[in-house]
Amino acid sequence: MSVELTRNFSIIAHIDHGKTTLSDRLLESTQTISRREAQDQLLDSMDLERERGITIKSHPVTMSYAASDGEVYQLNLLDTPGHVDFSYEVSRSLAACEGALLLVDAAQGVEAQTVANVHLAHEANLHVIPVINKIDLPNADIPAVKKQLEDILAIPAEEAIEASAKMGLGIEDILEAVVERIPAPFEPKDEILRASVFDSVFDTYRGVVSYVRVMSGEVKRGTGIKTMATGKTYEVKEVGVFTPKQTACDSLKSGDVGYLIANMKTSTEVKIGDTITESRNPASQPLPGFKDIQPMVFSGIYPVTTDDFEQLKLAMGKLQINDAAFSFQAESSTALGFGFRCGFLGLLHMEIVQERLRREFNMDVISTYPGVVYKVKKMDGEEIEIDNPTYLPEPQLIEEILEPTVKAYIMVPNDYIGDMMKLVAEKRGQLVNTETLDANRVLLTAIMPLNEILVDFNDRLKSMTRGYGSMDYEHSNYQPGKLVKMDMLIAGESVDAFSVIVHRDKAESRGRQLAAKLKDVIPQQLFVVAIQATIGGKIIARESISAMRKNVTAKCYGGDISRKRKLLEKQKEGKKKMKAIGKVNIPQDAFIKVLKTD
Repeated sequence: MSVELTRNFSIIAHIDHGKTTLSDRLLESTQTISRREAQDQLLDSMDLERERGITIKSHPVTMSYAASDGEVYQLNLLDTPGHVDFSYEVSRSLAACEGALLLVDAAQGVEAQTVANVHLAHEANLHVIPVINKIDLPNADIPAVKKQLEDILAIPAEEAIEASAKMGLGIEDILEAVVERIPAPFEPKDEILRASVFDSVFDTYRGVVSYVRVMSGEVKRGTGIKTMATGKTYEVKEVGVFTPKQTACDSLKSGDVGYLIANMKTSTEVKIGDTITESRNPASQPLPGFKDIQPMVFSGIYPVTTDDFEQLKLAMGKLQINDAAFSFQAESSTALGFGFRCGFLGLLHMEIVQERLRREFNMDVISTYPGVVYKVKKMDGEEIEIDNPTYLPEPQLIEEILEPTVKAYIMVPNDYIGDMMKLVAEKRGQLVNTETLDANRVLLTAIMPLNEILVDFNDRLKSMTRGYGSMDYEHSNYQPGKLVKMDMLIAGESVDAFSVIVHRDKAESRGRQLAAKLKDVIPQQLFVVAIQATIGGKIIARESISAMRKNVTAKCYGGDISRKRKLLEKQKEGKKKMKAIGKVNIPQDAFIKVLKTD
């Protein structure tokens, strides 16, 4: 099929605005799948995606559409995630497209993530087609949404298509708009093969499957190819398209989106964003890649049984191949043994990776409290990056600690501005701008420490605004903060798994919280066990586990009282000795309970 009749587009929207449902309807309308094969969330192939009702990976699919002008077009669709943690998936998918369908919920209107995705689309120079979805809802307010499109996103309201993916309304209009408004792929200036890798998966039987968008040239079975990042050469074993299952075809030409299998055996051989070219007649320059993803949240992941270390390493390597934002390196802890320090984009990303390790690889893992990367300026002028509290230098060697901040865009109904400002202040944030969007909502822009929004910020935002608030954030810069390392001492010994870097003002409450939690899970010993939270040797919180008392006089029936006293004195001496040299062995499940509930 000629390049003129090809259209590459993706669907972008805020989380839960109906992207996957719309892609289901498009597949049915173009008869890519039969009625028998049809099912909800067809492109969400992972069990996790179906259960949570979210898209985690972007899914490509090729459709044939007979347009009203009599031509048959090849439409390549990429369904993308909506959650802020997976915005890197969106940016990679957009790099393989010429246009995007922007979905806006007719009842919810323009949300924080909608704005962020429109910016991503404009940066990639894509043609955006606005679609107002869910018009069948009783509380749909189409005029208000059209006004928001013009006021917030500067998109003309008359361009918007009204649709309901659930009811199948407006689907034909959307397909016609894709054909008419989205430009065909650019005609290449030469016939040299250039294909951009926008995703990849690992198949146990076939090795690495690379998802590619061919920019110029042609690739087919038997073609000798070279990856420009590593310079290694391979022979293509199979090429194909997604319908939505992988279907082999003769070749992929300029403008096509499909998959390619070469004799790549390990996850390290292919890089997301790499350029594939022909080995005999290579391109001189690689295609502009996607920006390298920098993990923002770090956590230690350890196998529950130490024998599973090698298996966990293998599982993580396989996960990393189709998740460019996930990074890991080996580390060890005196409490938890050997494990990995892992980098994620956010808390949901971390949760998904852990869940995939459990489900897809049967790994039982413990994770430590999530933290971020701090920059530490030492007294001698050296600057180091710290993602693990264990490696923080002694306080007397530190000049200042810088923490990463984010620029957060928070959309809330007018009634909740006061509560929201209070929450931002509580999380050490600074409000820099307040903008009225319409009669009901405002957009707050705040600079906040990333560490503060990690754990419960989004949950509190949702519950505070009864589900009407939404948030998006982008990485800002590093700012100095009053940060300290808090250690937990159990019977006078520091336990590295519980060490955290906290803000000075919040250290005491965090210490008390952790000490109380440890008191509940550490079993009683024959002597009093002190649980202390300390900062640089100064104790800021303490809990005590009372001693277990063994009844040594149980076998003395009557008789002389001095015999009982003698036994009790002996016990007292023994406890004193034990207190001096006794060690507390913390059971594995205590770590699991504390670290998992955190």
